[in-house]
Amino acid sequence: MANHFDLEEQEQIDQFKHFWKTWGTLITAAVVVLCGGFAAYNGYSYWQNRQANQAAGLLDEVDSAAIANDPQRVQHAFDDMKSRYPGTAQAGQAGLTAAKIMIDAKNLDGAKSALEWVAKDAKQEGHKALARLRLASVLMEQKAYPEALKQLEGNVPPEFVAAFADRKGDALVLQGDNKAAIVEYQKAYTALEARSSYRRVIEAKLNALGSKVQVAATSTTGNSQ
Repeated sequence: MANHFDLEEQEQIDQFKHFWKTWGTLITAAVVVLCGGFAAYNGYSYWQNRQANQAAGLLDEVDSAAIANDPQRVQHAFDDMKSRYPGTAQAGQAGLTAAKIMIDAKNLDGAKSALEWVAKDAKQEGHKALARLRLASVLMEQKAYPEALKQLEGNVPPEFVAAFADRKGDALVLQGDNKAAIVEYQKAYTALEARSSYRRVIEAKLNALGSKVQVAATSTTGNSQ
């Protein structure tokens, strides 16, 4: 009986040796790749978290400088953020904060530069859209109306549609194109929620251009169905 088990065990060992000789290299390679991929993923996650934590520290510095109303310190902290952590969400927020402080300090060129960076390189689409909106305002202040309108073209997140149309209407009025401005104000009014108090502002702008809100007919039709 013992010999029978010994022979059976030896046969299993021989089969395993044959299997490993045939597939062992491939299995080892697959395990190495799998372990390497897992280690790389963990390493990348650690790096991302570390970058975010360090960027958060610099964002605190930007916010602190902004509270102190120190434009030079804000600019320095934002420059550090751009050079060291450009791929973080905090960098976009820092750029928006820096631009606001520069606008308050009447440094429109500095604000324009910060907003251009956020509009192009920020990680989050919301930051990019907000930067484009504020950049358009800066360009309008500088009477660069065609450039302002370019910033307001293209797709934006749904929550920005009304604001972009409203700002575009403002730029068109300043450029002397009241007819096109009315179209944009109508678009802004429609995109706003019915309970939004800002609808009254849009309505006042339309009235100033000799126009009225053109959504009553649509609302009546919807109620009659």
